[in-house]
Amino acid sequence: MLKQPDLANLKKGDMVDHYLMIRKIEERSTKAGKAFLSLELGDKSSGINANVWNDTSGFEQLSRKVKTGDIVKVSGTIDEFQGSPQIKINSAELVGDTAGITASDFLSKSLHDPEAMENEFLTRIEQISNSNLKTLLKNIFSGEELEKFKMAPAGKSWHHAYLSGLIEHTLELIKICDLMCEFHKELNRDLLIAGAMLHDFGKTIELKYDSAFEYSDKGKLIGHIVICASIIEEETKKIPGFPEEIKNLLIHLILSHQGKLEYASPVVPKIPEAIALYQADELSAKVNAYLNTLKTEISGEGNWTKFIHLAQTDLYRQQGSSTNEDTVNKSLFD
Repeated sequence: MLKQPDLANLKKGDMVDHYLMIRKIEERSTKAGKAFLSLELGDKSSGINANVWNDTSGFEQLSRKVKTGDIVKVSGTIDEFQGSPQIKINSAELVGDTAGITASDFLSKSLHDPEAMENEFLTRIEQISNSNLKTLLKNIFSGEELEKFKMAPAGKSWHHAYLSGLIEHTLELIKICDLMCEFHKELNRDLLIAGAMLHDFGKTIELKYDSAFEYSDKGKLIGHIVICASIIEEETKKIPGFPEEIKNLLIHLILSHQGKLEYASPVVPKIPEAIALYQADELSAKVNAYLNTLKTEISGEGNWTKFIHLAQTDLYRQQGSSTNEDTVNKSLFD
């Protein structure tokens, strides 16, 4: 196992002598036309930017040999650029296969046990009363597809962006939606829970997660929402007599689960179950994203993070608050 201080625990002025994964690398230029190399480097705990301007570190020459997902040994210091932490690189070198360091050393993982989450998820499928929906779910979540669902992140960088984040996020939605059904007995529970289970299933295809989290070609071209809708369309054809209305309503939940056209939903929610799913998804995703940002964002001065573009605000760190892995339930439903 890789032994080095977590990036998230470093502060301005601290030395960096780390193995890090390249999460992003691209050539850019300033408004004045000055070229520079823009990087994001990361470990399990956090990611941090590094801009290479006047290259004395050797990174510019190295950049011709490396790609996203490669591992480099970096020496330098934690500095700031425009109020955000970054690494001032003194030297960098590509790490070869013989170093005994693998991509898994740099990928963050859910704090919950994947096997326990899988068992909980399969138990929830058994609680579906509608025989057609239960058969559909069992057919989709089986074999290799279930294994991919269990290991995939739910996002590239925002919410539940770690291995097994997708099944963790999905279980959160199931519990929130179940609670809504307790409040509102009129909701079609089987339909809503099936929609929660399937809403992000397309991310098993949209995202690549064997190294640095990236979008697949199919993910970029089609997106997880349409991918999942297509899977449901094909899988329901294999179930004799699957009701057309239930199929259409389920696909509607998938297509509308991001709530608004400007949020990439092809349609807006048009049934109560769809608006419940959208709001449950928002709650799970946003709370996780805020908590994870506070945990992984490298500290600057004071109690505030840098401005988080996806949140459209900076976030306040409450004094004395922390995330202790020992206090996290291994089962989301204990």
